[in-house]
Amino acid sequence: MLEADKVFAGSIPENYDRHMVPLIFEAYAAETARRAVSFSPLAVLETAAGTGAVTRALAPKLSPGASYIVTDLNQPMLDYAASREGPDSRITWRQADALKLPFEDAAFDLVCCQFGAMFFPDRAAAYREAKRVLKPGGHFLFSVWDRIEENVFADDVTNALATIFPHDPPRFLARTPHGYHDKDLIRRDLEAAGFSDVTIDTRAEQSRASSPRVPAVAYCQGTLLRNEIEAREAGRLASATDYAESMIADRHGRGEIAAKIQAHIIVASV
Repeated sequence: MLEADKVFAGSIPENYDRHMVPLIFEAYAAETARRAVSFSPLAVLETAAGTGAVTRALAPKLSPGASYIVTDLNQPMLDYAASREGPDSRITWRQADALKLPFEDAAFDLVCCQFGAMFFPDRAAAYREAKRVLKPGGHFLFSVWDRIEENVFADDVTNALATIFPHDPPRFLARTPHGYHDKDLIRRDLEAAGFSDVTIDTRAEQSRASSPRVPAVAYCQGTLLRNEIEAREAGRLASATDYAESMIADRHGRGEIAAKIQAHIIVASV
């Protein structure tokens, strides 16, 4: 992962939430919320919350007496998430680094993190922190994307941009969001952090869009892929998005489209 792969700022938070969340995140957020409430947690910590897809799904399901601390390393993403959430005295919004959590030992029943672990520069450190702040019997619930070939629109966009920039193809999607998919490695990392009970469930969903334009804009302008495109040629973002749209249309059609997405959902217990 490059340092630039962590900078969610400018218009990216809004575009991310408007385009990416309904395209690929909402179904998994609902599943994360379902699994989270099955543990009946009263003290919940969410790390790498992004623009709050899980927060919006989980908060209504938590008990009235629960406390829910929602964190992200990137303040612009956290600010946007807070702006989308209605008033809720149970929720505390706090900027925090998952690798160095500002919380006491054994403070939470559940730590959850949807599609954030891929961005952690030191996953073992992040996992140790999750374990440190969990109470005995607590759970660490998180998800990561499977390899890019199992996530069709992301693969389509990556291949389209490789055609436009053959000498220096933008590889953000393959490198970071889809770069941490080896289940054996995930299990080893968790065990190295002190978790002894680890289950990994690979779950496929369908990514649906009203037109090929939606995934093209979502990936090219709503993720950090945007920075890579603009770094290669100023003013090329619009034409790159158009080309990605045309390649998706050629493969999937020009009306409503759907394609496979796939992720690993992991539960590690203390």
